[in-house]
Amino acid sequence: MPVKEQLTVIRRLLPYAKPFKWFFIGAIILSGLVSVVNIYLPKVLQTFIDRYLRTGHATITVMWYFAGLYFFGMLVRALMQFIQNYTSTMGAEYMLENVRRQMFKKLHRMGMRYFDQVPGGSILSRLTNDTMSFSNFWALFNTLFTAFFAVISSFIAMYLTDRQIALWLLIFMPFLGVTVWYYQRYSSKVYRRMRERLSELNTKLSEAITGISVIQQFRQEHRINGEFDHTNDAYFRTRQAMIRTNSLLLSPLIDLFYALGTVMVLGIFGVRGLNGYVAAGVVYAFITYLNNFYNPMTQMMDNLSDFQDGVVAGSRVLRVMDDQTIAPAQHADPTAKITRGKIEFKHVTFAYDGEHPVLKDASFVAEPGQTVALVGQTGSGKTSTINVLMRFYEFQSGEVLIDDRDIRDYPAAELRQKMGLVLQEPFMFYGDINSNIRMFNNEISDEQVRAAAKFVKADDFINDLPENYESRVIERGASYSSGQRQLISFARTIVTDPKILILDEATANVDTETEEMIQTGLSRIQKDRTTIAIAHRLSTIQNADLILVLNQGQIVERGTNDELLAQRGYYYDMIQLQNSAHVK
Repeated sequence: MPVKEQLTVIRRLLPYAKPFKWFFIGAIILSGLVSVVNIYLPKVLQTFIDRYLRTGHATITVMWYFAGLYFFGMLVRALMQFIQNYTSTMGAEYMLENVRRQMFKKLHRMGMRYFDQVPGGSILSRLTNDTMSFSNFWALFNTLFTAFFAVISSFIAMYLTDRQIALWLLIFMPFLGVTVWYYQRYSSKVYRRMRERLSELNTKLSEAITGISVIQQFRQEHRINGEFDHTNDAYFRTRQAMIRTNSLLLSPLIDLFYALGTVMVLGIFGVRGLNGYVAAGVVYAFITYLNNFYNPMTQMMDNLSDFQDGVVAGSRVLRVMDDQTIAPAQHADPTAKITRGKIEFKHVTFAYDGEHPVLKDASFVAEPGQTVALVGQTGSGKTSTINVLMRFYEFQSGEVLIDDRDIRDYPAAELRQKMGLVLQEPFMFYGDINSNIRMFNNEISDEQVRAAAKFVKADDFINDLPENYESRVIERGASYSSGQRQLISFARTIVTDPKILILDEATANVDTETEEMIQTGLSRIQKDRTTIAIAHRLSTIQNADLILVLNQGQIVERGTNDELLAQRGYYYDMIQLQNSAHVK
């Protein structure tokens, strides 16, 4: 990553730390004060050695006096270092919590297209690993300012102690600068590869854990293990490259410069000692200042790896924050309310990628209280119609009206409250049945939850459970059958009393007996509600007020069940095909 790009990333990350600036400002001030104490401590011992110990005037009183001064200085330094580390670390932690919250909110404002294109493991990696490294990157600034003040103050102290030797030590600075420049240039490439490999690793893990039942069913363990080993080895190799780079170019090189500097200082003092007198206290103070000069550099170089990792992680976080794949915008009128539930599509065209339409010039009307069924082969545009109606995706042309008003005029909260969606595979959250029906909305009472469950005939099996509505729900509701999960999903929808009901193959994964029970619940749910239903089992929608037959994104037939059978077209052929399949 070029230096210019790194500076851009840093500049854009600064606003995330702004709410907690006083933590960082306090740490910077304390860094300056610590550097002053570091100048003071060697001066105390230098004065004691040269003025009292060398001349033989070091009495017990004088010794205790200087010991007390030195101890007091060490105590003050330790206290300031503690407060400095605490404030800078807490500032970084508060900022990390703030970034994760903002990023999580941003993800929930993203359009569905983003999640279609980006693997879940990659998103998880950016939300956890990248933000954590990004926080470590901020902690580096504490070390950076500490090193800056320490280097400046130590050089001033050396210059005031012996100007000639201090200037000679500057010959190492160009070499140090070249080392830092080369490390910055090379290591950013290594860290970017490492972050990409870690993202791929998390994606593989997420996929393997989510699909474990399919993997075991089809005996894919060997293939999955091989793919994971390949990804893991690639990540390991980038880690190796990072370790090699850090081992060579960080603290070992600074230690070398420190050793060379010590040799130079002692050599110059030694030559002077051959021709005259050199005060021992001066030698001690100068070596201590030299150590204070290089020691913060060692810490800074050790943390430079965190800096590179943080800049790369920060750039990945910013890519998520900058992504414009947002949910379709509403030009909301706060007064707009859905009262009747009439739905109308007028010449709607929709494409997921904006170029290849999957819904072409679709027009239909669902009157309040009617049931409109969508049928057709896989890929015909049924689910796309639902996605447009639910505002998961933006359509390219045409109009979608609810109660004769543009769907974009309604606030998103109004659409979500008045439109109930039941999916083919309902998602269950950790918790209990009660919370899964009310969806953690405490404004919905227990009586409303029970009434909704009874309304859809879900209370029959819930009351047979040991803890009834408080029965635990584990990941994805794995302890319940498909039919039971679907009934809970119906109750979840009906408890909000929607005006529009959308069923996306709601009975596709249940057995016939359970389907009959669900159909009984459905007939009650659909009463006085406008229903849009996708169905593969055509027997479930024969009583629909309007059936739309889709083919390659176009509505090719429309009418009631009897009308479509009389036409002997697509719908008739589909009925005959399903009937022949049942006979076999």
